[in-house]
Amino acid sequence: MAEKIKIPSTDSIHELASFWDLHDITDFDEELEEVTESVFTEGTFGTSVSVKLEDEEVKILKKIARNMGKKETDLISEWIHHKIHEFI
Repeated sequence: MAEKIKIPSTDSIHELASFWDLHDITDFDEELEEVTESVFTEGTFGTSVSVKLEDEEVKILKKIARNMGKKETDLISEWIHHKIHEFI
């Protein structure tokens, strides 16, 4: 009996694309697991930074973003881009 093929353990999009071009996902049911969190971040370019905020600041930020129909992370990015461009 031939050795069972495993899903490659790589972050290379090219390797994974080549693998899935030749294989059917239904052949790997026992290797798959449900992921409840987002694996990809939409429109992520550049470097991420962490910012510490007070609990009350986070509540206010979320409320402002919600009222603008945006995600708080997008709003923070917009504010930072705007402020940076004031200085350049």
